[in-house]
Order: sequence, then C-alpha cells, then structure tokens
Amino acid sequence: MKSINLIIENLRIAISAISSNRLRTVLTILIIAIGIMALVGILTAVDSIKNTISSEFVGMGANTFSILKKRTYVQGQETNKRKTAIKNISFEDARNFKKNYDFPAWVSVSVDGTWGATVKYKSEKTNPNIYVMGVDEDYMQTSGYEILHGRNFIENEIISGNNVVILGNDIVKSVFSKNENPIDKYVSIGNAKYRVIGVLKPKGTSFGGDGDKFCMLPLNNARQTFPSSSFSYEINIKPYEPELLASAISEAEGVFRSVRKLTVYDENDFRISKSDNMANMLIDNISVVTIGATIIGLITLLGATIGLMNIMLVSVSERTREIGIRKAIGAKPSTIKQQFLLESIFIGQLGGVLGIVLGIIAGNFVSFATKAPFYVPWLWIILGVVLCFLVGIISGYFPAVKASKLDPIIALHYE
Repeated sequence: MKSINLIIENLRIAISAISSNRLRTVLTILIIAIGIMALVGILTAVDSIKNTISSEFVGMGANTFSILKKRTYVQGQETNKRKTAIKNISFEDARNFKKNYDFPAWVSVSVDGTWGATVKYKSEKTNPNIYVMGVDEDYMQTSGYEILHGRNFIENEIISGNNVVILGNDIVKSVFSKNENPIDKYVSIGNAKYRVIGVLKPKGTSFGGDGDKFCMLPLNNARQTFPSSSFSYEINIKPYEPELLASAISEAEGVFRSVRKLTVYDENDFRISKSDNMANMLIDNISVVTIGATIIGLITLLGATIGLMNIMLVSVSERTREIGIRKAIGAKPSTIKQQFLLESIFIGQLGGVLGIVLGIIAGNFVSFATKAPFYVPWLWIILGVVLCFLVGIISGYFPAVKASKLDPIIALHYE
C-alpha cells in the first residue's frame, strides 16, 4: 500500500513539475507526437489500402482462377519442353473445355466486346467509354458480380444470342431518371437495341477503376455484334469448395492441354491466373513502403528520445535544490529516480496519445482519397503506446539516475 501511495505522490509531483514548464513540455510532446504520427499515419494508410486491395480482388471472384491467352514469351530458365506458338483461345476451345471439364466447379466463358461503346436511353446517353463484354449464364458465379434488380441470363438467351443486356450501376444512374425502373426498358448499344433484364450491384471505383461502367451481353450476341479474330476468350473456374482450388487448377491444366492437342513434349500455350495473384503482388510492393515508413518513424522517434532526454537533464539541473530538500527530509534515491522516470513516461504518453490521434486522422485522410473505408489500426495504436513508454524509460533513465545520486548537502547549496 505504501508503494502505491508513493507512486501516486510521485506522479502528482511529476504532473506539477510538467505544469510549471508548459512551453517546454508542449514542445517535447509535439516532437514525440510527430514521430508517432509519422509511424501510425503511414502504417494506417498502408493497412487501409491493403484491406481495400484484398476486398476488391475478393469481390472479383474469390477462389477463382482463369485460363487466358499466353503472354509474349520472356527469356527465362530453359526447360526440356518444346516451345509453342502464342495463339488466342478460340470459342471452340472454350466450349470444348467447358464440356469436358468434369470437376465440381462453376465454369464460365467470356469475351471482350468493345471498350468504347455508348449506351443510350431516349435522350440520355453515356460517354463513349463503356466496356461491353459477352458472357454466359455462369459468369455471375465466377466473377463476384451480383444482380441488384432483375435477373441473370438464362441458357436459351446465351445460345440464341438474344438482344438482352445486364447493365452496370453507373450506366443506370447516367441514362435513367431518378427512381425510374430500368427493367424491361430498351437501350441502344451501338446500332442495336437491347432489353434490360438486370442491373448489377455497385462495386465502386477504388484505385481509379470503373467497376460499374460496363454492361454484359449474351456470349453469342457479343460474338455476332463485335466479331474480331483478335479477341481471345477467357475461361473462369470457381470450385464449389475453396479447399479444392489446387486440384481444380491441376485438372483444368490437363483438360485444356488435351483440348489444345498438346503433347507431353510441348509447353503450355496458355496461362492460368489465380484471382489473388495481382492482389498479392500489390500487397508485396506495399509491404516495402511499410518497411520504409517504419524506418522513417523510428528515426523520428529516436530524435524525440534524444530531445526528451535533453529536456529531462535540464529539468534535473533546474531542480537540484528541490532534490536536495527532498533528500534532506528523508527521500530515498529510488524515490527520486522514480519521480523523474514517471515524469518522463508521462510526457512520452501524452505525446503518444496526440501522435496516435493525428496519425489515425492523417492515415484515414489518405484512405479517403483512395475511397477506402475508415480504418482503426489497433495493432499500431498498441505499438505506439509501447514505443512511447520505451521512449519515456530510455529518455528518463539517465537523468533519473543522475538526480538520485546527487549529494543532498551539495544540492542544497546549488544556486
């Protein structure tokens, strides 16, 4: 009980000493706050962006992989496989794969139509920057898109190539007046009219993307409307169970090699891309920024530690006579040491709290600019508190020891 009362009394004295030197204390607190703000702020922004990247790519289709046209060959490690020519994935390739892929998974086929379409309804029209794609009835299952109003395509519409369309949310906002139901209305895309059967849930525009400025046509309709030999089809596969992803990829590779009539001596003339590959690549690159930000923050905190230690040494010099009086009336060296340590820790924590608040605000300002959700970095808050505690201990220990070792007689004669 005595020790607790002693700590409380020392804390009261420390707060009184801090209050009596407000300007110096405020400057010290600001030095520490800037260091913590730099650390917490940048790390908050980085974590917020990481979370947004992950959620954006999960929204594109979690546990999904795609079979795509192979990129231009890049010189790398030599293999015993025979190099193959790079060629498009044809409609027949995609159709045969879907027919022969006997695995518990959804399989969809899609193709680019155009990136410069204009969608028109009555007198309203969009800019000529709408992406049009052709999809089959399973595309919703593998892409991560969901229907907000209306319905998905049915198999007969895909086979017949009916003039029906599913619109992205931004297109509906652009060409339909407020509260007007777009379902069963007719819009013009190019020179053709399409009946709207569905509207997609919005996906947002994080990182400058236009995730809602596009529309879907039945696959065969898109093939007829936008014929081009340069288009390569994309096959998306999503296993029913996430844990089957690796097996699904292996099976898909074997089936598509068979479809392409490749021998055991041939390299793949296609590539398989997992939905999280790009997300992981971006997150890995951002991790480098995290390391850099951490180093900058720690260097700033080192400066704050030196500044706080200097302030505490000045405080010991100014209060030498006070220390002598306290020792003369019976204060132990450990009590004097504790007083100055508590003062240093208290200043460090005040700076830490201010820095954490400023860091969260600064970090989320960046998040707001990238349209990411508000993020509270509990890990970095805890780290900030711990670091400020360490700053207080390191900065205050040497001045506290110096104060505790002062000779009371000499201290009483100090002017």
